[in-house]
Amino acid sequence: MINLNRVAREIKTVGLYDLVLQDVQRVVGKNRVSEEEILRALDENPQLLEDYMQTNVEYNLSNIHLRDIDVNDLKDDCKQKAQEVNDNLAKLKELEKYTLDFEQSATLVIIFSIEFFVLFSVQYFIVLLNLKDWQWWIYGVFASTVAIAYWYGKKQSRLYAKNKKIYDALYMQTLGLIEDLEDAGCIKKSALMIEECEEHV
Repeated sequence: MINLNRVAREIKTVGLYDLVLQDVQRVVGKNRVSEEEILRALDENPQLLEDYMQTNVEYNLSNIHLRDIDVNDLKDDCKQKAQEVNDNLAKLKELEKYTLDFEQSATLVIIFSIEFFVLFSVQYFIVLLNLKDWQWWIYGVFASTVAIAYWYGKKQSRLYAKNKKIYDALYMQTLGLIEDLEDAGCIKKSALMIEECEEHV
């Protein structure tokens, strides 16, 4: 459901993907690369496509380059599957944030930021407010926040893993439905491809 021609064009022309472009240039061995060379590099080095997709998820851009199927123009026997594809696409877009590695997610950054804030607050209470008599209680509170943060991080990590599995299964199911609809002559997948990201325009 990803449009590789669009990927190559965006890597070449959109500044958001400059790091991916630099990796492509390193793989190809030259500074000015064509879209065809980018496509070859993506095919030979799947990690480059993963980096592109990771960048999209980090910036809340979708890696699903398909628009919804217009069910009004379809025959009755195609409508149900087409509506199921549309529903699946909506669910996939909701779950897409869970395809990001949890270790690189904003959730983990927020957890660490809160812990640093708590640590500096603890130091403030002890040193600046002269609460040395209470320092073990204050450190105890800090230790409990570390334990809570660790527990919450583990819980979120499991949530990411669970939703990633759901995403992968739904993705494959949706691809199968689209192939069935295309084989039945109900749709043309190429007509559903989104050629340009509106956020980049």
